[in-house]
Amino acid sequence: MKSITILALHHASIASIADSYTLFAKVNEFLQETGQEEPFEIRLAGINKTTTLSNQLFAVFPQVHIKEIDRTDLVIIPSLTGNMMTATHLNREFGGWIAKQYKQGASIAAMSTGTFLLAFSGLLKNKQCTTHWAYANEFRHFYPLSTLVDEKIITDQSGLYSSGGSNAYWNLLLHLTEKLTDRRTAIRTAKYFVIDIDKNLQSPFIIFNGLKDHGDDMVLQAQEYIEQNYFDRFVVDELAARFNCGRRTFERRFSKATRHSLISYIQKVKIEAAKKQLESGSKTVSEIMLDSGYADIQSFRSVFRKVTGMTPVDYRNKYRAAAN
Repeated sequence: MKSITILALHHASIASIADSYTLFAKVNEFLQETGQEEPFEIRLAGINKTTTLSNQLFAVFPQVHIKEIDRTDLVIIPSLTGNMMTATHLNREFGGWIAKQYKQGASIAAMSTGTFLLAFSGLLKNKQCTTHWAYANEFRHFYPLSTLVDEKIITDQSGLYSSGGSNAYWNLLLHLTEKLTDRRTAIRTAKYFVIDIDKNLQSPFIIFNGLKDHGDDMVLQAQEYIEQNYFDRFVVDELAARFNCGRRTFERRFSKATRHSLISYIQKVKIEAAKKQLESGSKTVSEIMLDSGYADIQSFRSVFRKVTGMTPVDYRNKYRAAAN
């Protein structure tokens, strides 16, 4: 029997705690129906007898203190709410315990913004992870040694797992179910909870907003210029000259401050503008391409798919219909 430990964190999302417990309890039922023993021992662990959540609207009651757990097979870090630095500080006692469990062989799964606590534990140094796209800039600022791939719904590297925005944790739970049992059980679980299995990207949901609180005034001015003139066809040398800076220095400072290369930043600003037109306007894709500063339809489609994971036409069909 494998031990699953769900953490009762301060400022946690009650849904991510309850859904984790409910899903693995249901997997136990499914496998019992086939004559197998329950595969999972599921425990809710904390540092207090009671943890109140959502401004004291809810309370959870941990079954065990983390200090009483010598070893577990899987640790689930629920998603956090509110200010991430405040939430991480309030849960700092969990950080060392999480790192210890990992060193003893446990897998660690962080849901959405729970990735902040996983990074705080030190385990994500030089590792890939994802988180809620709305917190991507903040994560990159505080944990620059981690590789954030915020376009992904889940990551799986060296026994460390993470999921993207909000309900993406369901996809992580299914991934873990398949890892710990088998594909057939994961599919049955997906059908029971009505979850679209094997979703890989959260790119279509991302609203790009570049990191601005980095303290480099020149880079901030450059960001504002790019965002206000997204319809232009930028030349890097001309941009650098506009801000009285050599190209190499300009690109280095821009990348250091924004956590994006200059070219990537320009592409994301242009595609964000194109997305807004696709969602609400009546212009053709070719017209929107020109409005976004692209002259070649193939290049535009290629960059659009790279940023969003969808073609412009597919994006319009999906989100314009939703908007109307």
